[in-house]
Amino acid sequence: MLTTRTKEVAAVRLEMLTVPRCPNESVLAERLAVVLADLPGVGLVRHVVEDQEDAERLGMHGSPTLLVDGNDPYAAPGTPPSVSCRLYRSADGRVDGAPSVEELRRVLGAPARSATREVG
Repeated sequence: MLTTRTKEVAAVRLEMLTVPRCPNESVLAERLAVVLADLPGVGLVRHVVEDQEDAERLGMHGSPTLLVDGNDPYAAPGTPPSVSCRLYRSADGRVDGAPSVEELRRVLGAPARSATREVG
């Protein structure tokens, strides 16, 4: 007997936290747009964080921070909240201002796509 399974994406709450005029906000937004195109119904809320108090309250670990259901999947345990620029290290060791499309797909459980359509 042949059974077909379809992957259902549970409702996910995404939040992007940035400082004013963060140079990597647009990089993360573009990469997220590529990934979210394959995850209908998943939206993104953006917050501009202006001070340390807000960074602590929201859980920002540098700008940009992506929260998935209130958690930062890229922060090392014990990383303090911070109003600062943030760098991300890719699987191959490169440093970038935002997670790669591939890494965002992995974290969000999105299906893999052809590299010709991806940004970053």
